[in-house]
Amino acid sequence: MKRIALLDILRGFAIIGTLGTNIWIFAYLGDLNLVFGNALEPWWSSGDGLVQTIMLILVNGKFLGMLTLLFGAGMELKRQKAAREGYAWPGVYIWSCALLLLDGLLHYIFVMEYDVLMSYAVTGMIVSLIIHRSKRFMLTMMVIAGSLHVIAVTGITVLIAFESGSSFNGMDTITHLYASGAWWEQVMFRLHNFGFFRAESIAIIPLNIFLFLLGALLLRTGVFSNDESGRRKRRKLMMTGLAAGIPLNLLLLVPGGVMDIWVRYISAPVLTLGYLGIIAYGLEKGLFPSLFQRFGEIGKMALSCYIVQNIIASALFYGWGIGLGGRPSSLFILLIWLGICLFLMLFSHLWLRKYPLGPVEWLWRRLSISPSPRPGSTYQDTSV
Repeated sequence: MKRIALLDILRGFAIIGTLGTNIWIFAYLGDLNLVFGNALEPWWSSGDGLVQTIMLILVNGKFLGMLTLLFGAGMELKRQKAAREGYAWPGVYIWSCALLLLDGLLHYIFVMEYDVLMSYAVTGMIVSLIIHRSKRFMLTMMVIAGSLHVIAVTGITVLIAFESGSSFNGMDTITHLYASGAWWEQVMFRLHNFGFFRAESIAIIPLNIFLFLLGALLLRTGVFSNDESGRRKRRKLMMTGLAAGIPLNLLLLVPGGVMDIWVRYISAPVLTLGYLGIIAYGLEKGLFPSLFQRFGEIGKMALSCYIVQNIIASALFYGWGIGLGGRPSSLFILLIWLGICLFLMLFSHLWLRKYPLGPVEWLWRRLSISPSPRPGSTYQDTSV
């Protein structure tokens, strides 16, 4: 089956967009009080705060939402392939999710405590049992998951509002470790605080379920197709996502970080739909063709690039590496982000000139494919 170029390009944007959020975590050595709304230093109090806030308005949660939505679209493609070729579903797709869970665990332990792959793996197992059901059933599950998510996030936001000036505790310990601790000390710290750092991955599962299913339904309805109907649907998504998403995301400007969580987990996915439409429109109009090609190459080896970018950021900012972290200027952080993005473009371009798959994708396919597929078996290509 021919690859859908738009999906690869969107996936490439999503990968570097997630780094646009995570780069602040690396730069501030894990201090969440500096990464998001700082009650002690309002965004208007300095040029650095203003630049960081603008960047977070543009990227925080938007590209993570896009990556999640595209994961669901990819799952639907695999389900359709299984149906065409007569293989059982979910079959060994569950094995693929188990591999992703292991990959996420290793990434969490050895690279970054806020890894999202483990959450995707658990969500994938759940959604694989839903996605082959009727559209009505899928919509029902979306309503349930979406409602649980909105209620939970709104409740947390209300609690934060009543605790004005509140902040995350224990950040000094984390920043000291990441500034001067050895790499192995950081590994052991993540293991000892597994429950704390994995809480977000568990909490976002309802949102993941909603976006996985939304991505699958968008694919089914032809939103990603390269025809006039698909273009009309994407333009409608773009207008709706921008009209609703822009004002919702401006809630990030509320002082003290009161609305930060609500914006990241509710407002951001709305604007994701607008971004999807904008990127697709640029592709349709032939804007910056070479640049879009580079994003598509990152998208083709998204898992490899996701891991590589976090390893690079760790080595640049943490004490066991170059040690640039602490409180660098926002402009410096953005330049580092841009540098890593350019490296990923070069890395993926050169790699794909010689190999058809990224290194992690190649390993994934080797581990995911049964050596002797036959009709009626549970085999399928389950590479993510």
